[in-house]
Amino acid sequence: MRILSVDEKPLHEWWYLNAAPRGGSRPERLPLLSGWVDTLPNELDALIALSDLQGMAPHAAQDCAAALLGEVLADELAMMGEAGDLPPASRTGILLAGDLYSNDTADERGASGDVRSVWSAFTRNFRWVVGVAGNHDTFGRDQERERFFLESGRELLDGGVVTPDGLPVGGVSYIIGRPDKLNRREQSAQLERLESVLLEEPEVLVLHEGPDAPEKGLRGNPVIREAVEPWSKLVVICGHCHWDVPLVTLASGTQVLNVDAHAVILRRAGA
Repeated sequence: MRILSVDEKPLHEWWYLNAAPRGGSRPERLPLLSGWVDTLPNELDALIALSDLQGMAPHAAQDCAAALLGEVLADELAMMGEAGDLPPASRTGILLAGDLYSNDTADERGASGDVRSVWSAFTRNFRWVVGVAGNHDTFGRDQERERFFLESGRELLDGGVVTPDGLPVGGVSYIIGRPDKLNRREQSAQLERLESVLLEEPEVLVLHEGPDAPEKGLRGNPVIREAVEPWSKLVVICGHCHWDVPLVTLASGTQVLNVDAHAVILRRAGA
């Protein structure tokens, strides 16, 4: 699968509250961008990639009560499919690149917490959900996490590859950092997991912390770029560091789709 282009003009936008850098919260807009690929499995009409949905928004299905942004998106994207504005949810796969939590008042920057409700909302609505954990995501206690991901329709990746509808998707959770902090690993351990996944030759690789793109001045981790660059046919889906330009092709041909704080729906060109 190769991404041919991503439209600059949003197909749709949602207002939400996000934590401001100096305290308090501020309104922001999350755009949905259209992207176009050369091929998808026959069973799929679309993939939707999302990351860093760290905010709260009014949920129309819950009398406009505040809910995690990811919960709101899961229901509203599905409704857009029912209305014919997007492909049907039953023929759409979801790729989650982590950091889906906000505190209730959206005023704590970098808050960490349980994101099972977001995963459940996407699983309830869509064909399947595959993703990774970011550095702020938790899933309850160990046994609760294990039971949660035994349920069909969702896969949390951390060093493995799955093939929903025949599409090889690999993933590694967490970020590089001090292992005594939440959802961080030493560089050598993270790269070991990443390299083991790459040797299985997935078409799509989901990470939370992705590569940098120095020629474009876009932030990321250079050691991750060095790891993925040799895999010229790979599409990397990531977040963690915001990019104003969502899609970059590295010198080797490796494609990087950064979906920090925006969503991208990928469909076959000409469909």
